[in-house]
Amino acid sequence: MNRTRFLATTAIVLLMAGTASAQTAPEFPLPYDSQRGVFSFATGLERSLPAVVRVTTLGRSAGPSRDGSEPTAMSGGSGVIIDADEGIIVTNHHVIEGGQTFRVDLSDGRLLDAELIGTDLATDLAVLRIPAGGLAEVETVDSDTLRTGDLAFAVGYPLGLDQTLTMGVISGLGRSGMGDAVEDYIQTDAAVNSGNSGGPLLDSRGRLIGINTSILSGDFSGGNDGIAFAVPTRIMMFVVEQLRANGEVTRGRIGATLGSLTAERAVELGLGFVRGAIVEDVVPGSPADRAGLVRGDVITRIQNRPVANAGSVQAVVGIAAPGTPLTLVYLRDSTEATTSLTVEVSESGGIQIGSTAVQAFGASFAATPSGIQVQAVEGGSAAAVADLRAGDIVTHVGGRRVDDLATLGAGLGDRENPVLTVIRGDAELRVRIGG
Repeated sequence: MNRTRFLATTAIVLLMAGTASAQTAPEFPLPYDSQRGVFSFATGLERSLPAVVRVTTLGRSAGPSRDGSEPTAMSGGSGVIIDADEGIIVTNHHVIEGGQTFRVDLSDGRLLDAELIGTDLATDLAVLRIPAGGLAEVETVDSDTLRTGDLAFAVGYPLGLDQTLTMGVISGLGRSGMGDAVEDYIQTDAAVNSGNSGGPLLDSRGRLIGINTSILSGDFSGGNDGIAFAVPTRIMMFVVEQLRANGEVTRGRIGATLGSLTAERAVELGLGFVRGAIVEDVVPGSPADRAGLVRGDVITRIQNRPVANAGSVQAVVGIAAPGTPLTLVYLRDSTEATTSLTVEVSESGGIQIGSTAVQAFGASFAATPSGIQVQAVEGGSAAAVADLRAGDIVTHVGGRRVDDLATLGAGLGDRENPVLTVIRGDAELRVRIGG
């Protein structure tokens, strides 16, 4: 027996020895290619690689060109075909943002124009369609079956290279708090770099578990430091189905303004933990109101999923179809309770005035000692698009001074595209919502 075969056989024996207490050997041992004498995941992964594409976003050149209309490359990334019959590709919103035309490079060398079906800023997803036959597609698996420690493979076109496969593990699940968005990310240490955006995150059998979306980098280079995030298929499939059917995503609402439980708030409330979503206000007559939630309640679980912060709740509510019943576990005065509510249709741009807060255009406002402050901004909302941010202090709306919530509510409803004057740090800014 040669050295390679001996090492491989020894590894498998040790793996099986670790399960000596079981009555039967593992059904799926480590994948071993006996012909070449190597461990390899190629068999499962090779079926999915032809479904991974390069996406190039084109726009009009700002400079001179021969005919004044030549499209130029604006940005690029990756994508993955999830429906070969219809030519449906999933990628990131930020990959195609601002583009006029889109080009897709297939792994077999074909170069095709793609049609944009729709995008969703809140989840950073977009759907394209290409009119081609003979396509490959990736098999999709439910991301809720993932466990920390599972192997994960990222595929894409990073840093100008051809199709590239990298391997890592699932470093964490349910990650949120990276921004104002519907967040429930898969964290992985598989190498993800510029150009990987929109590409697939696969399991060890080559099945789609997420869409690679962002990385955390320890310096300004934007290079890989082993922390990358992917939108899980649980969220991806909801968004894709809505975009294919309607061209846009309709989200539900529960009528509660939520904030994340920070260390400061935990001390203020006398809590011994810093994970949860605080109910800042409840809209009268809303699902949250009917469920009995009140200001100060701390939501710790939703649909049996742990709540890390306000984003965890939005990740569930944001992909729940209207009429969906949800179960919440919350703390009130250190006593745990359970309630249920039914998600309602979100009124885009609607203004809702609660006892201590106003919700409008996807933002929530509350009266604080510093003034009328933006408490939270829903990802993908009109307020988010206008770059309104949590922490902004509103001083005027439509030229009218804002001293209380009633004035703010009246001003927001007084015009189609209200202009807010806000204080952000030491700067005074004007924010036009919807314009």
